[in-house]
Amino acid sequence: MSLFRGQTYPGVARHSALNLAAAAVWQTPGRFAITRLLGPSYSLRCLVFHNVSATDSPFTRGMDVSIAPNHFEATLKFVVKHYHPVSLQDVLDERGGRRLPPRAVLVTFDDGYASVMDSAAALCSHLKVPAVFFLNAAFVDNHDLAPDNLVCYAASVLGMAKVNEAARCVRNNDVPKLQSLTDVFGRFFPAITIPERRRFLDALSDLGGFDGRQLAMQARLYLTSKQIRELASRDFEIGSHTYTHVRCRSLLQQNLAQEIDRNKTVLESLSGREVRSFSVPYGSSADLTRDLAAHLQRSGHKAVFLSESLANPRGADPLRLDRISPATHRDDALFCEMEVLPRLRVIRNRLLGSRN
Repeated sequence: MSLFRGQTYPGVARHSALNLAAAAVWQTPGRFAITRLLGPSYSLRCLVFHNVSATDSPFTRGMDVSIAPNHFEATLKFVVKHYHPVSLQDVLDERGGRRLPPRAVLVTFDDGYASVMDSAAALCSHLKVPAVFFLNAAFVDNHDLAPDNLVCYAASVLGMAKVNEAARCVRNNDVPKLQSLTDVFGRFFPAITIPERRRFLDALSDLGGFDGRQLAMQARLYLTSKQIRELASRDFEIGSHTYTHVRCRSLLQQNLAQEIDRNKTVLESLSGREVRSFSVPYGSSADLTRDLAAHLQRSGHKAVFLSESLANPRGADPLRLDRISPATHRDDALFCEMEVLPRLRVIRNRLLGSRN
């Protein structure tokens, strides 16, 4: 995980130096007090995981969403030993004046991969770690394949040339060459409308001669209705992640009922619990538009989560909370990711803001 997104070697070198410095601090008594000297205030740490699996399949390879079960276990044990796991209710109660414990951590999972039931959910229960599972109802019971997994599968099986060909079917030649999955999800998807995304996915399926629904039933990537009820029965929180995992900056007013309200209604019906929280797909603040934020609040969502790896200060707005996606399982590196880098990113953003 790079402190400065999109940097090449100098940024990597700077990140390595920070890791070395953090490793040295990790061995020092009073290490958490030392990081507080960096500022700013840092109250709630939020972690996000996706696919908990020892191996990547063609549906996830190259997306950087998987963590091995033993690495997840090491990360969770690190959290239990050095932090205070909290629930979504604890986070919401803070607005009512109830303070969170020192070094509070909220654990979350995005995308509803079935792999979380194999070991992650049981481990959370065993270690008494509350968690929030953010789901897309369109893919529950494996009725269809999520766009990211379809693109990933096509890139693995057909190659990026076919992905580019499908993109040109949507925008003719008005599409810069897509070199990687990062280009597809980070550049192409934000630039197209929801109907254009559907045409792109259909073109990709036609070029590959495969059917997303059949692939979904074969791969069984996602949670079932029964598993969602089981999670809810264990007092895990079920949250919303849009109905079809869209880039939310593409949402128009007429899309909000389908992607936000429908997802909330279906998940509440499946879980028997109120859906109170929302995770922005891809985690960018650019996708939390003013219209979306207002609609989420009107529709009863009480917490909204991004994934830009920033420190959440005490008293942070629950409708704009940030999360960290751990890229390591070593104690010293986790310390750097959870304590040092989020603070430095906030300082960086303030400095960049002051120059504008």
